[in-house]
Amino acid sequence: MSVWRMLLAVACLAACETGRVAPANSSDGQAAARARMVQEQLVARGIHDPHVLAAMGKVPRHEFVSERYQAHAYDDYPLPIGAQQTISQPYVVAYMTEQLQLTGDERVLEVGTGSGYQAAVLAEICREVYTIEIIDALAARARATLERLGYRTVHVRAGDGYQGWPEVAPFDAIIVTAAPDHVPQPLIDQLKVGGRMIVPVGEVNQSLVRLTKTADGVREERLLPVRFVPMTGAAQTPRH
Repeated sequence: MSVWRMLLAVACLAACETGRVAPANSSDGQAAARARMVQEQLVARGIHDPHVLAAMGKVPRHEFVSERYQAHAYDDYPLPIGAQQTISQPYVVAYMTEQLQLTGDERVLEVGTGSGYQAAVLAEICREVYTIEIIDALAARARATLERLGYRTVHVRAGDGYQGWPEVAPFDAIIVTAAPDHVPQPLIDQLKVGGRMIVPVGEVNQSLVRLTKTADGVREERLLPVRFVPMTGAAQTPRH
């Protein structure tokens, strides 16, 4: 079976299991590039969740970067998106998404919308995505891109993600795509019991951390070393 046929089968399986068909247009001339990305960068490195593979094989990553970088959209590295921010490399997006262990009916909070790409990947899998971006221009651009591509279950807010989105909490899962030097307590408070959060933590030496909230507290797992842009706003306020 060809790589692309395999991805189509995975996509159909995910759509049938979740009862949704993704809005993104897969007839965009980049389907083969996405198939290679999924096989060579994700499957080869141990990403196996069929929902994640289907989402990564469908979301048009090139639509989330400027025309200057579209030829490199499916390459194995991050790309600039303006305002000194980047779109993470495909493997990191897939890995973080897989670590949330999504099943399809979750409400997910994302802190750090950036280009909107991670939100689109999440929207292919879960029921609803709430995403916050502290840089107004990036929030506006991401909202426009997501609306143009038909992602109606993604809600974009411009603001400081350190405080989360309390009006619509609690969340089944939270993903943070910028690095604070500590896990924000408001995000822990807005996570459901049984929910998971994935967040890069640290300044110079960062670790990707998964937290699972239980009735007795929070369990923390350090997954791998990473390098993300620092979380700004309230995250930079000295703690006493």
